[in-house]
Amino acid sequence: MSKNKLQCYVPDLGRLLDQLPKNWGRWGEEDEVGSLNFLTAEEVLRGVASVRQGRPFTLGVRIAAPEGDPIWPGRATAQRVNVMDRAHFMCGKAEPLSGGGEWADDMVVMYLQGSSQYDALGHVWYDDRLYNGYPATTTVGAMTKASVLPIAERGVVGRGVLIDMARFRGKECLDRGETFTHEDLEAAARHQGVSIAKHDILLVRTGWIGKFYCTPKEEFYKDFLEPGLTYSPDLVRWFHEREIPNLVTDTIANEVTVDPETGVTLPLHCALMRNLGVTFTEIIALDALAEDCAADGQWTFLYVAAPLKVVGGSGAPVNPVVIK
Repeated sequence: MSKNKLQCYVPDLGRLLDQLPKNWGRWGEEDEVGSLNFLTAEEVLRGVASVRQGRPFTLGVRIAAPEGDPIWPGRATAQRVNVMDRAHFMCGKAEPLSGGGEWADDMVVMYLQGSSQYDALGHVWYDDRLYNGYPATTTVGAMTKASVLPIAERGVVGRGVLIDMARFRGKECLDRGETFTHEDLEAAARHQGVSIAKHDILLVRTGWIGKFYCTPKEEFYKDFLEPGLTYSPDLVRWFHEREIPNLVTDTIANEVTVDPETGVTLPLHCALMRNLGVTFTEIIALDALAEDCAADGQWTFLYVAAPLKVVGGSGAPVNPVVIK
């Protein structure tokens, strides 16, 4: 197919993906946590065994920061509002508690996926079916199947491995729309002296979220096209064979925004999350962890996370903890 014809033809996801592996039914007809089922007690202990120094790192970005929050285009940043503070007592609009105690209260209005967050497995779909074959109509009003709640109630614990793709390519941050494959991940892992083992929680640094905080917003969002993993049948099979339970990145969508070969927007959300049940964790702060890993050569660690228990949510905020 010529380049001009390719630019005009965007295959539908069913035609593109339906001959590739699916994990539907693998853990039963009622399963809603997908590849997290790979994180058995043995895998938790393997993660614990990777702790060598007892040093924790938190990976969530700040919420309602003065400089704004990194979000998917079209979503609004989080808004934090004081509901009660010292001014209420100074103006006589509130009475202290008996004994003289006073207090502050506030609230946040935000997209559930407007910060560091986990996607529900039913967050993205095609052909009217979510992960595990649940009907897309189960999303109406609230997600009654494959929501973020089962993930939140289960939690995510295992061995994590960080692949610093930006550092591997000698950059502070990957370029707009820059892609990489599973083969690039393997090459970077070898360069770091680690391996990506079966059931590892895979963390990938591109530098993109770090760039958000030092780039004018108009420039960051202009013709928005993130760097990231790019679709191929071999990449999907690699995730399936490695039984990767969780993909964690410092980008807003965990993959290059538009696949350069097919023109499909976010195909890996469907190929990996919808079909294989791989949980996606996005907008994660990895720069400080990557600096530390590069300094001491330890790229594996215990990874622990649990999104908020939002009933019917298509996603929920999270602040993962890594312990080296």
